[in-house]
Amino acid sequence: MDKELGKILIIDDDEDVLFAAKMLLKKYAQEVIIEKNPKKIPFLLNNDTYDVIMLDMNFSKDITSGKEGFYWLDQILERDPQAVVILITAFGDVEMAVKALKEGATDFVLKPWQNEKLLATLSSAIKLKKSYKEVDQLKTAKKQLEEEINQPFKEIIGESEAIKSVFRLIDKVAETDANILILGENGTGKELISRAVHMKSMRKDNVFVGVDMGAITETLFESELFGHKKGAFTDAKDDRKGRFEIAHKGTLFLDEIGNLGMPLQSKLLTAIQNRQVTPIGSNKIQNIDIRLICATNMPLYEMVEDSSFRQDLLYRINTVEIKLPALRERIEDIPLLAEHFIKVYSKKYRKNGKKISSAALKKLQKYHWPGNIRELQHAIERAVIMSDENSMVPEDFFFLNYKTESDGINLEETFNLDEVERNIIQKAIDRNQGNISRAAKELGLTRASLYRRLEKHGL
Repeated sequence: MDKELGKILIIDDDEDVLFAAKMLLKKYAQEVIIEKNPKKIPFLLNNDTYDVIMLDMNFSKDITSGKEGFYWLDQILERDPQAVVILITAFGDVEMAVKALKEGATDFVLKPWQNEKLLATLSSAIKLKKSYKEVDQLKTAKKQLEEEINQPFKEIIGESEAIKSVFRLIDKVAETDANILILGENGTGKELISRAVHMKSMRKDNVFVGVDMGAITETLFESELFGHKKGAFTDAKDDRKGRFEIAHKGTLFLDEIGNLGMPLQSKLLTAIQNRQVTPIGSNKIQNIDIRLICATNMPLYEMVEDSSFRQDLLYRINTVEIKLPALRERIEDIPLLAEHFIKVYSKKYRKNGKKISSAALKKLQKYHWPGNIRELQHAIERAVIMSDENSMVPEDFFFLNYKTESDGINLEETFNLDEVERNIIQKAIDRNQGNISRAAKELGLTRASLYRRLEKHGL
């Protein structure tokens, strides 16, 4: 039993009992803390954790009834429902032992105790404490893994050279523990890339924890990332683990890190540098072992120049940078992505057999996609819902705003008749909210003539 008893706290108003227990147990425990004043229990629990707590049933104010012991047992379990508490008394009986167990005590010993029996009781208690920790970790990991499994569209789809270069970089850095900064416009798939890094890393069997930094208010920042203890503030009704602690041994993904204000950047930098966090309402420092991946669509280097982002924080998070291409830079991947989303939403909305015409694909490839893959995903979903035929045609994507195209041309900038016709038709369709009959009437065309021109211009 070489130091297997962990950290033990003993509370008893009899100094001889405390001394005897410490002399016996210090050979078997990692640390033995003794305290004669039970009123210090809240302070002790707020500032440290213990594998086993030995608590006297009777103190000087109450010699035999055990009421003080039950009171302090309740106080301990209120602060830590998984505390392993062994009650000790010189006046124990079966009725009191049963009541103690019903109240939440782990076991019950009489003093003077037999050393071998006490050690055996503590050994069993330590095993129980370890099982509590394992169950807690498994529950947290299970919840996180379920959330990961339920994430839609985990696959990274593409065969363009632009995305292949990203794949090659992932292969190089995934098995290291280097901090990674992913840069790219909104909707380019930064979280999918971070998950791909995690799944190729040595930490793949542990949790992936994602945090949207842009959605965390300044008041909740420390609670969300570092955790809090029950009663630390008004709404802290229970202990809560922070994302850093939950991600221990796994990967922590901080999305939209560029949205953090300077005071929060400082707190984050300290946690990353020290690999330690302290929950709100506690003085206990917790070591963390994580793989850190950050992402943003903001120009961090420019923000460093104008002092809106800390340079030392940028150095900490960008050991390796992965820059994701915009969808307009990999238009050859649009057919693959479109087919993937069509399969997903056809199944979701029970519209099996949906396909997309070559003219519709041509239209999608001409669009600028300011919202990137996320916008394409939503466009396909909407078209699947609204289209009546099995094959989706260009007019099923009438809602795309071509004014945002990089090659978009207005009437004042060109005299090319084809381009002028294309823009006028698009404006007529937009004005009539995709109603082909009304747009054709406004343009002075028949429906058939308008359909031919839509096909011609890939609209």
